[in-house]
Amino acid sequence: MNSRDLRIAVVGLPGKWSTETLADALEARTGYRRIIDPASLHVDLSSGQVRAGDTDLCRLDGLIIKKIGPQYSPLMLDRLELLRFAEQCGVRIFSRPTRIMRLVDRIAGTLTLRRGDIPMPPTVITESVDEAMDAVDRFGQAILKPLYSTKAKGMVVLNARKHSAKQLRSRLSAFRARHGMLYVQKKLRLPDRDMGLIFLNGQYHGAYARVRGDSWHTASGSGGKYAAAHPADEVIEIARRAQALFGLDYTTVDMAETDMGPVCFEVSAFGGFRGAQEGLGLNMAEKLAEHALTQLMGEPSPGTA
Repeated sequence: MNSRDLRIAVVGLPGKWSTETLADALEARTGYRRIIDPASLHVDLSSGQVRAGDTDLCRLDGLIIKKIGPQYSPLMLDRLELLRFAEQCGVRIFSRPTRIMRLVDRIAGTLTLRRGDIPMPPTVITESVDEAMDAVDRFGQAILKPLYSTKAKGMVVLNARKHSAKQLRSRLSAFRARHGMLYVQKKLRLPDRDMGLIFLNGQYHGAYARVRGDSWHTASGSGGKYAAAHPADEVIEIARRAQALFGLDYTTVDMAETDMGPVCFEVSAFGGFRGAQEGLGLNMAEKLAEHALTQLMGEPSPGTA
């Protein structure tokens, strides 16, 4: 099979840099370019068709999921179910929808990591405001995290020493009313950076640092900058074990070196390209496109024994 015979589409957000970059990489190799907006997915149970506009997904050779929505929400799980239906008609999807699902919901990802003996910050998950208040009191400082979020969006910092019990209860109650579950994580003392470790097909490709800007977190939307990182072998091994629990084709693992040793914050459901590009000069969109092509053509993926 020739790569020019393959039709591989990108599921992502039209106009967004990462989606367009991946579509460019596939077009350069196959001559085919198609971006599937996840909001346009259509399943007809009578015919068994899965379409997006005039594209029949079941007639494609492959799909690469880059983004499934502009923000994390339960709707993402529904869209992944529609893609799982397309997978059942024989379309190869990178990464498989069922594997991504375990990382869209913060609880599912956290519990999988903990069961896998991956070091994480102390965390309490509860619907009880009283239990959450006890956790904040024990932790001293805590971060209240929505179950569906990325890049620190919607996160709230709580301080048992600066906030009265009445203030804490009020903030926790308001958060529970909005989100249902309370995910309370101890705020660790961190250096001015954390790291994203890059994995393609389970193989480590390097790490970039997110250097803190004007906020308590390192997200680029709040002024964080990317730079090269050189994690210790121990950190790389923890990240390798963490991503292996989910079996994604491409992902990044958020890690930091703290007073309590290396900790893992999360494994990304989709894996970003910008940190690798700006921090290391690595075009991971091209590498992911090559991986998909070699898998579809039945050849060993680069870096695979």
